[in-house]
Amino acid sequence: MEADTAQLHLIGTGVPRNPAPDVLHPSSRSATVRLLSLDAHGRVLDWINWQDATCLYARDAVAWTLGEPCLRVHGGTSRISGEQSIIELHPIVASRGHARAQALSPTPTLTNTALFARDAQLCLYCGREFSRPSLTRDHVLPLSKGGRDIWENVVTACFQCNSRKSNRTPQQAGMPLLAVPYRPSWIEHLILSNRNILADQMAFLKAQLPKRSRAVRVEG
Repeated sequence: MEADTAQLHLIGTGVPRNPAPDVLHPSSRSATVRLLSLDAHGRVLDWINWQDATCLYARDAVAWTLGEPCLRVHGGTSRISGEQSIIELHPIVASRGHARAQALSPTPTLTNTALFARDAQLCLYCGREFSRPSLTRDHVLPLSKGGRDIWENVVTACFQCNSRKSNRTPQQAGMPLLAVPYRPSWIEHLILSNRNILADQMAFLKAQLPKRSRAVRVEG
């Protein structure tokens, strides 16, 4: 794409184009939209930002897309034709070629954002729902007792319950867990890690969730 400066806005949202060389308007929802990347066989890879997606389009590396265009990138004006370049990005983008086998089922990264989403922002000790700033990551088997910082050993807990449990197991503290911690699949992790999933993306991901998934209750 011939671009001296770039402008981006959500199609149909009324968000004005940014006339400055700075690409994204700070208050624009465009800054948080990510596109779902697939390989040419339709296997889910990861979320990508609009800049990386634009590079795929510009290099003619897009095999196919799904959904109506959701972002429009305006580039520079061609010195030859005098026309401004425009690329419309789709919510789901499949790139040419295929991913390596080991990249298709990566281990989800454990983050507080994904953990709190996995547990629906509920303290798994008292059962109450809290805002994110009031939540903590609790190790079921404390690290000091040999516990590990892994999905299967962590739960969401409010500050009060975490403090009350202290350096004890749930049994020792008399605080039974309300749910068993589990490791999300890669598809579940993608749902849990993105708070701004578009409708087309959510429908595609939900269709690939395992039947026992608990992530179906999470909306982007």
